[in-house]
Amino acid sequence: MPAKKLDLKKDVPQVLPQKSQERKNTLTYVLIGLLVVAAFALGNLYTRVQMLEKGIGGSGGSAGKETIPVANPTQPVKADLVVNDTDPTLGPKDAKVTVIEFADFQCPFCGAFSGLDTAMVQNMKGRDASWEPTVPNLKKDYVNTGKVRFVWKDYPFLGQESTWAAAAARCAQDQGKFWEYHDYLFSHQSGENQGAFSKDNLKKFAAAINLKTADFNNCVDSGKYEKSMPDALSYGQSVGVSGTPATFVNGQLVSGAASYSTFKAMIDAALK
Repeated sequence: MPAKKLDLKKDVPQVLPQKSQERKNTLTYVLIGLLVVAAFALGNLYTRVQMLEKGIGGSGGSAGKETIPVANPTQPVKADLVVNDTDPTLGPKDAKVTVIEFADFQCPFCGAFSGLDTAMVQNMKGRDASWEPTVPNLKKDYVNTGKVRFVWKDYPFLGQESTWAAAAARCAQDQGKFWEYHDYLFSHQSGENQGAFSKDNLKKFAAAINLKTADFNNCVDSGKYEKSMPDALSYGQSVGVSGTPATFVNGQLVSGAASYSTFKAMIDAALK
């Protein structure tokens, strides 16, 4: 019996159209996926722009604020630095030199800068034997002698525990003990977002420095100061802060945990 010839039109009528349809379906899914990714990226960019725009104007209004003039015209700072009545400060308000530190309580270099994280201080000295922590020397030589005003600004950018710690320090400030709590936090750093600054631990720290724990715990649990931390970040970004510590001497920015000698030279020049 002779072999039957294959009629492509009759015997295989749907093979090629089916494969073509599968290719179209696959292409459609890919395009949808790309559109979703693009939409997410644009949304994220829009959010970042909104945060920066919100921060450029500060927190609004002028009551209870003073401006510190920018000393270095080459700095990418578009507005005078603002010191609020609620900012923790040391030294006289009318000091000739104002030093403003933007910092994160989880930042190990901030811990070294403060002189309170002894392990990080030794780490910095291991890199440069002449390195000295700035804050304790600044207090001794200039703040305590009335020549410099030192101002703290929150910049909690390293994660949730940074926000909790910054907010908890402001709860301590409600009881007049911001700096005591500040010192306790920096001397008890232990990694980033690993539980060292959990809310339970932050409450224990309050008890350790004899705060009124009921009031402190209510402040922490209510999230009273957490809501202001995004604005603190936005403000720092608006004046050129991109990491911590970021310190301004009469408006001139020094990025990173520079040795005390750097700041001493700048302050002495400003005092002349």
